[in-house]
Amino acid sequence: MQYRTLGASGARVSEICLGAMTFGEADEKSFMHKIGASEEEAHHMMSHALEAGVNFWDTANVYGQDGLSERVIGSWFKKSGRRHDVVLATKCRFGMGPGPNDRGATRLHIKRAVDESLKRLGTDCIDLFQIHMQDIKTPEEEVVRALDELTQAGKIHYSGASNYAAYRLVEHLWAADRARLNRYVTLQAQYNLLERGLELEHVPACKRWGLGLLPWSPLAGGFLTGKYQRDKSMPGGTRYEKMKDRFESRSTDRNWAIVDTVVAVAKELNATPTQVSLAWLLRKPAVTSVIIGARSVVQLEDSLKAVDLVLPDAAMERLDKVSAPQLFYPYDFMKNIDGGW
Repeated sequence: MQYRTLGASGARVSEICLGAMTFGEADEKSFMHKIGASEEEAHHMMSHALEAGVNFWDTANVYGQDGLSERVIGSWFKKSGRRHDVVLATKCRFGMGPGPNDRGATRLHIKRAVDESLKRLGTDCIDLFQIHMQDIKTPEEEVVRALDELTQAGKIHYSGASNYAAYRLVEHLWAADRARLNRYVTLQAQYNLLERGLELEHVPACKRWGLGLLPWSPLAGGFLTGKYQRDKSMPGGTRYEKMKDRFESRSTDRNWAIVDTVVAVAKELNATPTQVSLAWLLRKPAVTSVIIGARSVVQLEDSLKAVDLVLPDAAMERLDKVSAPQLFYPYDFMKNIDGGW
């Protein structure tokens, strides 16, 4: 396992981040119902990941239900006594109750959410606390000050953004710089061979400001694993079996051409499509750590092998070409004039 700097911080994290969205068996109220791992299996994955050198774990208060994922991680910390071997990340923003202040990125909600996450996780500090999505109703200056106050209080070490528009991300960075307060060090966002929209604005912003990019859904919900094939029935027990509308939206000629290329490259390199998809991301600018989700140790082991897969330049070029995002104004205009944007 190799380690990279966590964005503009000095912390070192593994190239693979263990995503905990699947940790715990959620009931029918949760979008993770019947697609999560039992607490016992989640504990096995955490132990296996740490032994493999994965020291960076990511969760959120809404994963599962009522903080289920955080509670599962907290129980493993208590049982193993290895909290300080892990760089722990969690998030807040979405609804955790029926009240109007049980959501959002206000100072009120952020501070309450941190205290509640600390209790569930059984720890006294969160290493990376992220705002799960921008809150257009709350000034970014308020977000900056709330996170800085939590840093000064010793409840969080670093803060990061997730699911932000590029303009809003830069607005946060400007606000923090103007006030001379701590600012975001990372951006967590969807990034994979099917979804490369980040490359237009977010990746340049991350490079300019020194933010570490943390891709989520690197396998596009399993679409890039090779288990799905064009014009063939969907395998049972998969996430897309429950989310057929999302599968249909991804079932396009462009996306199937990407899958075909990934599968072909994997065969040539004696690797799996999962490993190829992850290795492609690890070579992309600004990427610090790729967040992988798993429901079993077997799935986890497959993903971990991506760090040892060296994609030849020719393979990268094939993957880049087949997955190139469709440009629109002003990006197509700028590319036609200057070759880039």
